[in-house]
Amino acid sequence: MNNKIAIIGLGYVGLPLAVEFAKKYQVVGFDINETRVSDLNSGHDSTLEITDVNLQTALEKSEKTGLTISSEVRSIASSQVFIVTVPSPVDKNNRPILTPLIKSSETIGSVLKKGDIVIYESTVYPGVTEDECVPVLEKISGLKFNKDFYCGYSPERINPGDKTHTVANIKKITSGSTREIGLKVDKLYASIITAGTHLAPSIKVAEAAKVIENAQRDINIAFVNELAKIFNKLDIDTHAVLEAAATKWNFLPFKPGLVGGHCIGVDPYYLAQKAQEVGYHPEIILAGRRLNDSMGEFVATEVLKLMIKNDITIKNAKVLMLGITFKENCPDIRNTKAIDVYNALSNFNMDVDVYDPWAKAEEVKHEYGLDIIDSLKGRYDAIIHVVAHETFQEININALKNENTIVYDVKGSLKYDKVNKRL
Repeated sequence: MNNKIAIIGLGYVGLPLAVEFAKKYQVVGFDINETRVSDLNSGHDSTLEITDVNLQTALEKSEKTGLTISSEVRSIASSQVFIVTVPSPVDKNNRPILTPLIKSSETIGSVLKKGDIVIYESTVYPGVTEDECVPVLEKISGLKFNKDFYCGYSPERINPGDKTHTVANIKKITSGSTREIGLKVDKLYASIITAGTHLAPSIKVAEAAKVIENAQRDINIAFVNELAKIFNKLDIDTHAVLEAAATKWNFLPFKPGLVGGHCIGVDPYYLAQKAQEVGYHPEIILAGRRLNDSMGEFVATEVLKLMIKNDITIKNAKVLMLGITFKENCPDIRNTKAIDVYNALSNFNMDVDVYDPWAKAEEVKHEYGLDIIDSLKGRYDAIIHVVAHETFQEININALKNENTIVYDVKGSLKYDKVNKRL
């Protein structure tokens, strides 16, 4: 297979995929963010998903392999396969935003040729590829779907910050707009995915499979978050309960916490949107989302109660939040629910410092208008372990405490024996 591949979108999903394909094919990575393109061409990935060595190796081109990175549309014109890996966010009302997908389809449509295949990896609700993206491709290119060009859908399963479950090590769902194209798409991915592939019978089945993966996880975490709220009122340690229950062979080991990020905190709304369009109001999916979205406020309230119990004056109290990214050992701040904790505490007129060596200060400032501190000094009335970065285990908590400082562990993983309470 001598396909030249274009990857549209070089974020947490697109770049690892481009680097993996570049081991066997000529690949062009396209992104409209010129700063991102410049950084990658210099040999560094700011998301830390790809090491500098692996990126630089991919950029070393041969006659049949290698990665070219560009923000110029003409750079992808000679490709035969286009893979779209752009974000699929929601708006402030949790309605799907398809703009990145539509814009990407317009870009591809401007260079689309007979025989080309366009594969989408972005998370969507069933029907987006064929009902929303294909008409754009047809309109811009003037070509006919399933006659002149074809489509596929192969949902991404990247787990940001996870160095074990990398692109090649995660089984890949594949699909095509015709049976023949499905087999071609499957063969293409099978050439780089060592974990194997699963060819779905249709694009809609593949789209649906992806969107329920994270919805299922969201609901499971919502269940244990609700347990945490119940056991808190009963003065029972939730983590101790879960540890005991986990001794049963088929008990699912989910833990309570803040559920954010660009996948689990967003994907259920895509399925809910489509369900409502066809006249069904989803109850469990949206209930899980509401509960998980409430956890930041819950954590802040619990901290407030502990402070009052310890006779700590709330107004102007000094509070330290450890972590602002959406998950541990990862610089991704998109849709982080840690910001909900910060906002709630700030509403009580507390003086809140946020420390996170993984987060980029300029990104946090741009996204949330928040200045994070770059070092730990002084003492605090309350310390909240929000994100379970491994580096936080090395912090000398005692050096940051006053006489009656309270320590609250959201993740239940802080190796410090004087935690006042865990979520």
